[in-house]
Amino acid sequence: MNSGLSTSSYRRAAVSLAGAAAVLLTVGACGTDSTSTGSSSSLTPTTTAAPTTEPAVAGGVTEQQSQQLCTDLSEQLQEWRIQGPTLGRGGLNIVVQTWAAQSGVINLQVVQNRAIVDDITIATCPDVREEAMRSLDIPDLASGLVGF
Repeated sequence: MNSGLSTSSYRRAAVSLAGAAAVLLTVGACGTDSTSTGSSSSLTPTTTAAPTTEPAVAGGVTEQQSQQLCTDLSEQLQEWRIQGPTLGRGGLNIVVQTWAAQSGVINLQVVQNRAIVDDITIATCPDVREEAMRSLDIPDLASGLVGF
């Protein structure tokens, strides 16, 4: 019975990963839209910039966004310990892709530089980062990210 749960969890993770990849492709395509004609203002992405009063942690990512990443990672640590590194790495990708897709700006930054995830977690939640790397058997979080 336990193996059914593992298979079901694996399938949900695979479906979620595929969905996150589709979101990334969609958001990435929106970010490359050229609005040089001036008449396509409705096609312009409507990403809200972070308030200038909130300090950036790394690469323009706000403290609130950094805390959200840390919270999201922390919530998955126990699952990754149970699943092991192979399935857990897929989970890491899902967590980071979902977090990054919530803001097209962060998404683009992660695509251009996966190490920003390490920079953010070193500054905001080094203990969570260390535990994630230990559970996933990776030298840094960036090396566990695929598809970015």
